[in-house]
Amino acid sequence: MSLIIFLRHAQAKNNVERILAGRSDGIPLTDLGLQQAEKIANFLEPLKISAIYSSPIERALHTTKIVSNKLNLQYKIDHRLTEIEMGSFSGMLYEEMFAKHGNIFLKFYQDSSLIEKNGVETFSNVKKRILDMVNYCSQKHDNENILLVTHMDPIKAMISTVLQLKPESLYELIIRNASLTIVKKEQSNFSMVAINSMSPDRYYHD
Repeated sequence: MSLIIFLRHAQAKNNVERILAGRSDGIPLTDLGLQQAEKIANFLEPLKISAIYSSPIERALHTTKIVSNKLNLQYKIDHRLTEIEMGSFSGMLYEEMFAKHGNIFLKFYQDSSLIEKNGVETFSNVKKRILDMVNYCSQKHDNENILLVTHMDPIKAMISTVLQLKPESLYELIIRNASLTIVKKEQSNFSMVAINSMSPDRYYHD
């Protein structure tokens, strides 16, 4: 049995400003984000992580460095964990995007033709690369607990693969910054262990 532990990056500047960052770099963690990363690192200690893989995007990589230092583990960057490419929507305020184009997030989960026309990676492709990453880790680290530091939609892609969620449900599902989503793999079967797991005080204070 292996646990595949997904960690969404801690709060970054774009989360506060409600900007669709996509793969843009130069977006640091906030002061709260730094605290969140430290807290989740402590939360992870009892899980006996064997290996850490990270998205190359700055906000995820910064989170990874804090966690890896706490756990005294090296990490590897893997582009299968990267944020989705948001094409022409990159850098837009959420409110502006919704006003001009409607509910782009729902259309993304529906694999609407509008998505590819604007240079956005399809949800189907995100699901494919995340499942490929999970299968790779399961084979390379059999019967070990692996940490994958990534972004909200790659995590939703894995949840969708396991639970077969409809686009409307995926849209309503929010993966919190610096929270854990845990998948168990036994032989070739996946099951959900946790979604949005984090230290109890965070449920009340952020």
